[in-house]
Amino acid sequence: MVELPSFARLEWDFLVIDTPKGEDLILGFDFLNHFNPSIDWRQGLITFNSDHNDYCDPPNSFRNDSSSAKSCAALVDEVFKDIQDVGEDSSVSSLHLLFGNMDLPPSSYHDSLEELWDKEEEAEEVETMLKVVPSVYHQYLDVFSKVKAEKHPPHRACDRHIELEGSLPPVEVIYSLSKQESDKLRAYISENVKKGFMWPSSSSTGAPVLFIKKKDGGLRLCVDYRKLNAVTRKNKYPVPPMNQLLNHFNGSSIFSKIDLHGAYNMLRIKEGDEHLTCLRTKYGSYEYLVMPFGLTNVPASFQNLFNDIFQDILDVYAVVYLDDIMVFYKSEEEHVTHVSTVLSRRRANNLFDTASKFLFHVSSVEYLGYVVSFEGLKMDQAKVQQILNWPPPRNLKAPQSLLGFADFYQCFIKNYSKKISSLTSFLKKDSCFPLNEEALSQFHQLKEVLTSIPILPYPPL
Repeated sequence: MVELPSFARLEWDFLVIDTPKGEDLILGFDFLNHFNPSIDWRQGLITFNSDHNDYCDPPNSFRNDSSSAKSCAALVDEVFKDIQDVGEDSSVSSLHLLFGNMDLPPSSYHDSLEELWDKEEEAEEVETMLKVVPSVYHQYLDVFSKVKAEKHPPHRACDRHIELEGSLPPVEVIYSLSKQESDKLRAYISENVKKGFMWPSSSSTGAPVLFIKKKDGGLRLCVDYRKLNAVTRKNKYPVPPMNQLLNHFNGSSIFSKIDLHGAYNMLRIKEGDEHLTCLRTKYGSYEYLVMPFGLTNVPASFQNLFNDIFQDILDVYAVVYLDDIMVFYKSEEEHVTHVSTVLSRRRANNLFDTASKFLFHVSSVEYLGYVVSFEGLKMDQAKVQQILNWPPPRNLKAPQSLLGFADFYQCFIKNYSKKISSLTSFLKKDSCFPLNEEALSQFHQLKEVLTSIPILPYPPL
């Protein structure tokens, strides 16, 4: 007997079978169409006039306690195997229990249900991941799960605390948006509310939303948190100097790069501070439960989190800069053990992400603006091409950008300060453009030097 409750409506497709005693479940249309049972709507009875009625007899009963959730999860796997054995399409073998009659806190049965209905979507990822992730790491495939990466993370000791030094920022005026931007905003809100990354807000503060064009022509949503950031106490947690991190690669011949693409979603806002992240839109006000892009102290928060997790292996066979992790070593056998340790800790700390930006067991790799290898450091070829295409400066902003770029690579250039002396004189506000002959000559010389830099050896350990 299956009761057909009318107390709730869910917008998921449920393909269900088997009925543990005392538990509610939902039969989806696809399931009913596939098995074609007889339904008595008045009595609330479903009769299976086929061999499939075996699946309707509950194999056991379930106690009304928290252990039922685990029992039901185990039952899903059992039924899945049974239906596969009789040759049924696996698409109808997904069983979803509704723990309406169980004495469980909402978070318990919510998480249990999520585990059940995520099974099918996760299965679709496996084929792709098997091709991208080396077989030696297949035991960690769940670490690369997009489904798990899109769930809100747990609270941690390093949750992003927004400590105000001044008064609460005022409610700001909503910015005007184009039709394309409005559509993008609506989709963004819908997606992030569904994932549990944000929810509707009644906060007494709120920042406006704007969009910035990306290099590929797409739009990136940004929340204008400038007024909030101005009154937020700054976190002084140290971020390591990049040149010190690069020095640790000396003597290493094999590298694996773990770039956490969705890192912002891995950090929670501290409970009670969510209202401070409120964004105001024409579709309503919403506040974040995870770290939004644009808040101050984000780098410090990331570095704090990853330093805590990988503290004992930092500078030994791994370095971490914000959300970029590099694993390095001399031998492949030990490297496998090291990468496995990193993946295991990511799993233990709910740091899930897709494998699209991972590189495993390579002899050279781009990291922090350099190409690192056993031989040493060299400039990324994409940066070289950017320099070759750089036109002579015609306003104050141009030499600022050029010299800011060149400063990053000054360790490659002998007598760097002398080579840019004439160019630096054009950084003053009253500078006249175009460049004079001496500055223009230095500009072309700087381009030539930057694009012909040899490999820079690592300093001695």
